[in-house]
Amino acid sequence: MRIAKALFVILALAALPAAAQRPPAPNLSQVVDRILAQERAEMGSLQGYSPLVESYIQYQRPDRDLGTIPAGDKYSLGHAELGKAIKLEPFTDIASGDLKEFLPMVYIDTEGFDRLHYKFDYVRREFLGEVRCVVLDVTPLDRSGRGRFVGRLWAEDRDFHIVRFNGAFVGAAKGNHYFHFDSWRVNAGKNEWLPAFIYVEQGDLHNAITEKLTFKAQARFWGYNLGQSREEQELGKILVESSTPVEDQSVGSHDLSPIQTQRNWDRHAEDNVIDRMERLGLLAPPGEVDKVLDTVVNNLEVTNNLDIQPEIRCRMLLTSTFESFTVGHTIVLSRGLVDVLPDEASLAAIIAAEVGHIVLGHEIDAQYAFFDRILFDDKEAFRHFSFLRTPEEEQEAHQKAIDLLKNSPYKDQLRTAQLFMQALHNRSEEIPNLISPHLGNRLATDWTLLSGASAVQPVDSQAQRPAVIALPIGGRIKLDPWSDELQMIKSEPVGSVLEREKKPFEVTPFLPYLTRQGENSSIRSQKSGDVSQAP
Repeated sequence: MRIAKALFVILALAALPAAAQRPPAPNLSQVVDRILAQERAEMGSLQGYSPLVESYIQYQRPDRDLGTIPAGDKYSLGHAELGKAIKLEPFTDIASGDLKEFLPMVYIDTEGFDRLHYKFDYVRREFLGEVRCVVLDVTPLDRSGRGRFVGRLWAEDRDFHIVRFNGAFVGAAKGNHYFHFDSWRVNAGKNEWLPAFIYVEQGDLHNAITEKLTFKAQARFWGYNLGQSREEQELGKILVESSTPVEDQSVGSHDLSPIQTQRNWDRHAEDNVIDRMERLGLLAPPGEVDKVLDTVVNNLEVTNNLDIQPEIRCRMLLTSTFESFTVGHTIVLSRGLVDVLPDEASLAAIIAAEVGHIVLGHEIDAQYAFFDRILFDDKEAFRHFSFLRTPEEEQEAHQKAIDLLKNSPYKDQLRTAQLFMQALHNRSEEIPNLISPHLGNRLATDWTLLSGASAVQPVDSQAQRPAVIALPIGGRIKLDPWSDELQMIKSEPVGSVLEREKKPFEVTPFLPYLTRQGENSSIRSQKSGDVSQAP
């Protein structure tokens, strides 16, 4: 009898639908409670971090054909303390750019993100990249106080971390104006989602009805794990010692000539600088983008029969400002500069000038070979490091670059590069802080790349005009805020592009492709990048 009864229960359970056997899904109230609890925990865990934060603001003016175009800019870089006070320690030699205005946007509300101050309304479920999210509208309750957030949030539906929130902070009265912002976090392992990107727009303060756009801005965070990822990798390497002594089979002497000794000394200075800049969070670790630059250097060397010793290396600066300089035999280009270059020939034109410096023997200051010369406070980096060249050296390097390009695989593809230089020259008064470097010389735009031509004139025919002369900021490179790795954006073609969609050198919104750490590569995904990716 008992056996029959047990069998009946088993058969009855098997007959139930699969959904009936699963634990019940949380209701809205439970979801909100978990989001609020997770955000409180997140705010606590972030207090120990001091990432670098960079902000770039572009003021806008209306244009009849292009909608809006830049009309001035500001730039800032500093260390952010992500505790409740959200302190800022700026790099002192960089012009102020309203970083303090952006830092509160890493949290929804530090003084009362709870049911006592907010109303939560379910909207839908939605994927951000590969991360499924619960979407809620967030509205401050009446008399909840000033500075409350109003907008929408996205919380991933495993542990209910907030990964995106979009809206504004409400002023003391409805007539007050405030910044509209879109704040993103990315997963860095250890079940942490770290502030990574903020996009901001501000309307016309004098016309609340039409609210014409007056500025756009981007803020980027990186350097959460400065210096530790390389140490972990190196300490984790397995070193195998040979059971028998290794015999040197070389027949040459171990002694170095004075020339070789000087080269080693200069390389030592170079290595000291590169290592210090990487530990400061200014330089990306070696990676995929460096290999792209190395390929261009190799093409220039091979076609010009160059044998340069020690070999040329390429590295990437993490900042948005346009930078191009050499540290000994290391060529450094900034992320912001590579972001806006339209094609490989334009990249080759920039790199050729730096190869010119190396070929002509424009050396690094050997003082950096003494280790004590690179020991200084982080915020003094731009005062201690300088890789400026004299006007004479710049002119010589540019002439050498033209000679190198004439013999290179890029010799018949330089028209777009010349148009890029011309477009940069034309925009220089509108984006002065973006094109003002902090370590090297300003990017030259007044030298010709084409043989027998003094300048490239603008093309009137729409059919003959290149599709893109310069990309928006963020058009080519994506940054992992945890590891500081850079990777090229691999986006799908977008079809025909309207003239007002091209936005050369301009700020555009973010739309990162979110994944969970460990489920894909350390850079988020190969399928998509920022909204500002190349057309």
